[in-house]
Amino acid sequence: MDRQAWIAVTLCVIAFFALQVYNAKHLPPPAPPAAVSPAPVAVPGDQPTATAGQAPPASAAPAASPVASVPPFAEKSETLRNDDVELFLTNRGGGIREARLLRHVEAKGKSEIVLNSPESLPIGAIVEQPAAPALPEFTMARQPDGSVQMERAIPQGLSIRKRFFFPPTKETKDNYASEMQIDFRNDGPQPYSAPGYFIALGSTRPTHPNDIPAYTRLVWSVNGESKGVDVGWFEGSGGFLGFGQHAARPSYQEKVAADWAAMSNQFFTTILTPLNAKVGEVWGKRIEVKRGDAPGVAGIEGAMALPGFELQPGQTNTLRVQLYTGPKLYRRLAALQHDEAEIMNFSAFSLLKLVSQALLNFMNLLHSWVGDYGFAIILLTACVKGVLWPLQNKANRSMRRMSLLAPKMQELKEKHKDDPTRMNQEVMKLYKEHGVNPVGGCLPMLIQIPVFFGLFNMLGQVAELRNASFLWVKDLSQPDTIAEIPGLGWDINILPILMGATNVWLMQMTPKTGDAMQRRVLMFMPLIFLIFCYNFAAALALYYTTQNLFTILQLWHNQKQPMPVLEKVAPAGKKSRKGRS
Repeated sequence: MDRQAWIAVTLCVIAFFALQVYNAKHLPPPAPPAAVSPAPVAVPGDQPTATAGQAPPASAAPAASPVASVPPFAEKSETLRNDDVELFLTNRGGGIREARLLRHVEAKGKSEIVLNSPESLPIGAIVEQPAAPALPEFTMARQPDGSVQMERAIPQGLSIRKRFFFPPTKETKDNYASEMQIDFRNDGPQPYSAPGYFIALGSTRPTHPNDIPAYTRLVWSVNGESKGVDVGWFEGSGGFLGFGQHAARPSYQEKVAADWAAMSNQFFTTILTPLNAKVGEVWGKRIEVKRGDAPGVAGIEGAMALPGFELQPGQTNTLRVQLYTGPKLYRRLAALQHDEAEIMNFSAFSLLKLVSQALLNFMNLLHSWVGDYGFAIILLTACVKGVLWPLQNKANRSMRRMSLLAPKMQELKEKHKDDPTRMNQEVMKLYKEHGVNPVGGCLPMLIQIPVFFGLFNMLGQVAELRNASFLWVKDLSQPDTIAEIPGLGWDINILPILMGATNVWLMQMTPKTGDAMQRRVLMFMPLIFLIFCYNFAAALALYYTTQNLFTILQLWHNQKQPMPVLEKVAPAGKKSRKGRS
């Protein structure tokens, strides 16, 4: 029965990965909610004030109308810096041109990770039409308290003042949160009305050229749950069996009632959280991002809309926005106050999400003790295996007893081969007579399914494992490629090969159950599993290889024990009568 469980587990894994690929490439995002706020149309700026209009459907935004040209001016910059991040502020639109992460470097070379780029909308810039933005000049000056202040006045009598600063914190490291405060002040003699405006989220691109599209996303949070659209949504699709077919989509726009909006890739994110307002709409478009002389990769540029306001002469409207520009560190994100940790997107299923969070916290705890993530994963595997050891012992005993029943089961199948119903009845009767539980060997494997999927979701996007080395592995978050087969261009990844070899070894040690056809099918299970896991993170292959080795050790120990004696079990009724005599 344990071998049948192997088939079920493999099919579950295949279905899981196939669903991930299908969702990333074909499925549209969820429909907009029924109750929405008015769509912003105008921004406090050079354009005349306009009334709110109907928002476009979520599938695509309408073509942008012409905007007023901005007179040319010299771009100037200021910086805000702490020990973890350096923000490059620009007077072009009054936002963050780049966020440079001082403790994180690119996969190859020593250059630091940079979020956003000069070619994209500055993070925090106020725009009327994100599809065709006008980015006017702001005056910019550093203040005595270290913050950077930007100002701009428009003809309608409105002045806009922005201040960027790092809020005080007790944390001694991983301080990637900053704050932007925007003051809209009516200096004119007449009331001023602004129906709404967009704030740019900047852009995101894949961390690695071969990242799956589901990693590069525009994300927002509604009632503590993250929603989003990935870069694959913008591409044309032929659908699946005639469903989901659509042409390429130029942009995405949807009314929401969100707590925050973000740009995210596999390991890094930019999250903008309005502290005294709600996000009323999100917008995004696909962009092409150049990386030196390498071919361009597909990224996303985004913006969020904030509600409008009315100001009497002399009045001020203040918006406070928390900015997180850094790695996706669950511990740090969970310390923020508006469910920013949901950007991790561990799973839509509560159980898998809890498993992923628990395993990540435990892995980080182990790392704090041993100082190496490779050894931390091995210890994590040992702890999981230790919890399951008694169950696996019982399962192994059940499998050994079932293997003794194999000849009798084969006789029943031959005897009743023309009557499958009768055959199944007799097989179950045989199990009952000898006190064998046919699903006894499945329980430990069923328990390991959420652990495996939880680890898959967790290890695939936690920044802690990025560039973490172990033995020959240079980066546990990527495949452990050591060479390439000349002429074929195929990568040689050692850990998945070891995982496949231990799978074969484990199956050879497992007591033989089932018929010949089942055994022939099982021969291909390690190969199928190897193909699906070959290019996943080395950390996942390390976990699974280590778990296989522990299971082999346990099987070897169990097989050293005396073979169980196969005896018929007395019926319950006879036992009770014997006890009364």
